[in-house]
Amino acid sequence: MRRQALILVCIVVFGVVGSCHGGSLKKGYYDNTCPDAEAIIKNATEKRVANDPTLPARFLRMHFHDCFVRGCDGSVLLNSTTNNTAEKDAIPNLTLAGFDVIDDIKAEVEKECPNIVSCADVLALAARDAVSFKVSSKNH
Repeated sequence: MRRQALILVCIVVFGVVGSCHGGSLKKGYYDNTCPDAEAIIKNATEKRVANDPTLPARFLRMHFHDCFVRGCDGSVLLNSTTNNTAEKDAIPNLTLAGFDVIDDIKAEVEKECPNIVSCADVLALAARDAVSFKVSSKNH
């Protein structure tokens, strides 16, 4: 039963990632502009997931909610302003969690490669790496 659930989750994640507007994220996309981006995100994500086993589900759900409205654009990560209510403050998104961790991971990437890696890509890679880490740690 767990294996079937994991397969379903993977199909949903990779199906959503593959259908994002504005191009698709692919392994090695940042090799020329920020060669360590994927490794930074992977290491930061795994460190946090090791301390909080709820993060894979939270990141996966956040990524789904981000992609659901207008494509995987990172808009669910934006904060509201006095003139605009952000997507994260919409009723379906009020129970999302883990924004602070995504912000921390993005900050780690920014130290190495300022203004290169998009927030949407950080979220997508963190969701992928969190689920992958959780699954691989259960198999060992």
